Amino acid sequence: MSKAVVVIPTYNEIENIERLIRNIFSLQRAFDILVVDDNSPDGTAAQVRSMMHEFPNKLHILERSGKMGLGTAYIAGFKWALERSYEYVFEMDADFSHNPNDLIRLYNACAKEGYHMSIGSRYVKGVNVVNWPMSRVLLSWLASKYVRIITGMDIYDTTAGFVCYKNEVLQKINLDNIQFVGYAFQIEMKFKAHLRKFEIVEIPVVFTDRTKGESKMSGGIISEAIFGVITMKFKSLFKRYDFQ
Repeated sequence: MSKAVVVIPTYNEIENIERLIRNIFSLQRAFDILVVDDNSPDGTAAQVRSMMHEFPNKLHILERSGKMGLGTAYIAGFKWALERSYEYVFEMDADFSHNPNDLIRLYNACAKEGYHMSIGSRYVKGVNVVNWPMSRVLLSWLASKYVRIITGMDIYDTTAGFVCYKNEVLQKINLDNIQFVGYAFQIEMKFKAHLRKFEIVEIPVVFTDRTKGESKMSGGIISEAIFGVITMKFKSLFKRYDFQ
């Protein structure tokens, strides 16, 4: 067993998942993989299961009964990883918007440079996004700036979903009390790590929008992120939110 595991939530990622798995396992640094699949009707889970004999004790799958949200998928994956005492736990998308080669850079930031949490950041050095329309780039950039102002976090890409956590960060954050299930989940995890004074670093990466499969972005997800941040910050002022 590797000391690092990459948690990948999936829903209808049949066009991407095999190539992603093979890409990660071809890296010079050893990573295990946990796919958390929400009962994809396109056969994503079956594709993963068919590969498990090829990568014994390295490729794992957690199958859930239905589509329950990005945040709950990651929390289920994090708990699975903690139960198996992985030292480094990663989160990344299944659609190649995150370059698997950057896993090593995120790992090195925590394992060699001593950070508790490393973030693959689109905005720490300019705007590094490929294949997004300008309207979406502007919306994402403004959302991260808005969150940075409201929360006081010194993080440029607050909604980033490409992250490495040291085991102790996930142990200290009460995963049962994470409130958000959409992209606001990414903000909440960073905010709770920030409140606990963990050392966080942003690693510049290039984000490339998916070329296969369909985006899961929706208006409800955006609303949760915008309005949820205010609620989250407000609660942190009047109760021991960071220790929930």
